[in-house]
Amino acid sequence: MKTKLLTVVCVTVIGLCSVNAGHASEVEPGAVVADVAIVRPGCFVATVVGSAVFIAALPIAVISRSVKDTADTLVVQPAKATFTRPLGDFSTLD
Repeated sequence: MKTKLLTVVCVTVIGLCSVNAGHASEVEPGAVVADVAIVRPGCFVATVVGSAVFIAALPIAVISRSVKDTADTLVVQPAKATFTRPLGDFSTLD
């Protein structure tokens, strides 16, 4: 029993020696805190306000055939910045 256990331990240790250590992301904790406390709520407000402005501007957008561009600018981009952007990553914000 001891030899089997020793064999398993040795194989495990040798196997773990070849594993690369994972590194945490290079995002600073202050950036994550600022993102959660300030930027995400601001992006959420921009999404809600942009949706209201989009609804108000929809008749004009239909006439000018720019509904997709208007929706993308007023609703989709702020929503992506709010819900799909990684925490602390400000590179995708325009």
